[in-house]
Amino acid sequence: MAVYKVTVATGDVLEAGTKNSISITLERNLTVRCEKDLGTIVLVRLHKWRLFLEDAWFCKDVRVTAPDGTLHRFPCYQWLEGITTVEIREGTAKKLVDDELEILKEHRRKELKERQEAFRWKNYAEGWPRCLNVDSILELDTNIKFSCVRATNFTGMLIFQGATHLLSGFLLRRTSWKSLDEMRSIFSRTQGREIVPEYVAQHWQEDDFFGYQFLNGNNPIVIQRCQKLPAKFPVTSEMVAGSLGDGTNLEKEMREGRIFLVDYEVLEDIPAGTIHGRQQYLAAPLCLLHQGKDKLLRPIAIQLSQTPGDTNPIFLPSDAEWDWLLAKTWVRNADFYSHQLLTHLLRTHLLGEVFAIATLRQLPSGHPLFKLLLPHFHFTLHINTLARTVLINPGGAIDRASGVTYEGLLLVVQRGLEKVTYRSLCLPEDIGHRGVTDVPNYHYRDDGLRLWEAIERFVAGVVAFYYKEDAMVSGDVELQAWVMDIFTNASWEGLPQVAPGEVPVHLLSLLEGCIPSSLKTVVDLTKFVTMVMFTCSTQHASVNNGQYDLGAFLPNAPSSMRHRPPTTKGKASLQDFLDTVPEVDTTANILVVLILLSSRLKDMRLLGHYPEERFTEMEPRRLIRIFQGKLEEIRDLIEARNHQAKLRYNYMNPLETENSISI
Repeated sequence: MAVYKVTVATGDVLEAGTKNSISITLERNLTVRCEKDLGTIVLVRLHKWRLFLEDAWFCKDVRVTAPDGTLHRFPCYQWLEGITTVEIREGTAKKLVDDELEILKEHRRKELKERQEAFRWKNYAEGWPRCLNVDSILELDTNIKFSCVRATNFTGMLIFQGATHLLSGFLLRRTSWKSLDEMRSIFSRTQGREIVPEYVAQHWQEDDFFGYQFLNGNNPIVIQRCQKLPAKFPVTSEMVAGSLGDGTNLEKEMREGRIFLVDYEVLEDIPAGTIHGRQQYLAAPLCLLHQGKDKLLRPIAIQLSQTPGDTNPIFLPSDAEWDWLLAKTWVRNADFYSHQLLTHLLRTHLLGEVFAIATLRQLPSGHPLFKLLLPHFHFTLHINTLARTVLINPGGAIDRASGVTYEGLLLVVQRGLEKVTYRSLCLPEDIGHRGVTDVPNYHYRDDGLRLWEAIERFVAGVVAFYYKEDAMVSGDVELQAWVMDIFTNASWEGLPQVAPGEVPVHLLSLLEGCIPSSLKTVVDLTKFVTMVMFTCSTQHASVNNGQYDLGAFLPNAPSSMRHRPPTTKGKASLQDFLDTVPEVDTTANILVVLILLSSRLKDMRLLGHYPEERFTEMEPRRLIRIFQGKLEEIRDLIEARNHQAKLRYNYMNPLETENSISI
């Protein structure tokens, strides 16, 4: 009689154990006869049933040692609830074409059918990427919910911060701040996290720091080199002569690549809302910056509307102190919306959700890309569902504490999606397209490119192991369905939902630069998967982790403005400034959100760390170790630079970067 040793492992997560009864049967392609060797084992079937009270169980894996000593590993990593049966295939990653047995092909079909029923698409808003068809986190599958540790940590932190500000009186004060110094008091109560906000409070008025944030702040992807001024921004050389220095002019500085532009056109005519019944205001400014001889970036001209004219003056550093400071603060307010709604929400959270849902719907658990990508969607569907119910919903935190209406929020994201291109999601191409390849002190670019390269090398190794030639990519029907699902559901309203080759010539311009609908080569696949992993890890960290640091001091990132943008010069004052930026309680409300969103929770999974060992082959496991080693090298480079810096840029440090968008 053949004797098999079977080990069923419980996952190392809180409340993973079970008191319920478990049995296991082995299944193969021939008749199962326990009296003799079963041969190669391709599937195991786990049965769980209830003895008394229901007790969910998290199964890590099943390991079967055959009579000849061969170990067969069956990764599971999922919760089993109620009376249920689950089939788990042997851990070797395989494409559909690699499965010769009909039982394995049927397993793939059944698994995808069940997932496509469980994870359905819905439209959240017109012109937005589509999202998961649930209305509450209570409807989520247990396997995509927050862990017990994270749920407790997340809720506890929210309650604590809210209570702290409530007891301090900030949430009860519907008045203007009394002074700039008083604004410091709100973050000084957040022990251990006041170092960077204090630096911001000391330097926020300086043009150097204003320019620095376009490179290394929360929104480092909007600046671009300017070689020709747009007609709507009629800055003259005479206006900025004092900022450029002797022996040069604006045309020369543009020609030599030292002039940069930030344009918040996306905010033009966006409806503003009310806070406490009082009208708020928005601007759609343009900001011109110059790289000086000292290599620092400074603003040299600001226009607060897209339409030039007598009531839309161009503000300059030579203007009165509060005129210039207020103009810069309007830019910071516009950057708050651009960052929160487009750079952060749209380009990481919403697109990350599309990547996650398409992966669950189109790639079975045995597919190599499923094994590679699933860790990079950990908790993403939970945090996004939570965001739709408490953060970006009508009456949510953004609605209550920012100057845009809910309708305005929807419109900003819709417009933003129309500007998203595949090139802009691929960091090396985006850097080149914006003309910022050689800008000094651009830590976001430098750290990001190192991390992109590390991820790309890792992905290239995994892809090459499973796809030996281009035909394997183009012939993988599951892979092609996955890419098409992303293309279809990440696209905006009105974009033709067909492959580029099927689009009439007059519509081809609509598809130029958009997310691809198919992949033909190994190189194409490597680039696309790198983009997905980078977006869901490094890019999200770069625009998420510094929110509290750079936003805790109110004037640096005001969430609303209570007065109209100035139409003349010479009238601004400190009191006018204090009466324009958000009131005390509005500041406190938004700060609670920023603290939470940039917090380090207890069960975070760092980039390159895969506690769920889904790959069983030696080669991908070797590639993971190499990837982890490269991340350690990058960490050391970042920390060496930070050791000598007055203001550390640590938001892309692998030690601060999660695998996924989970907060």
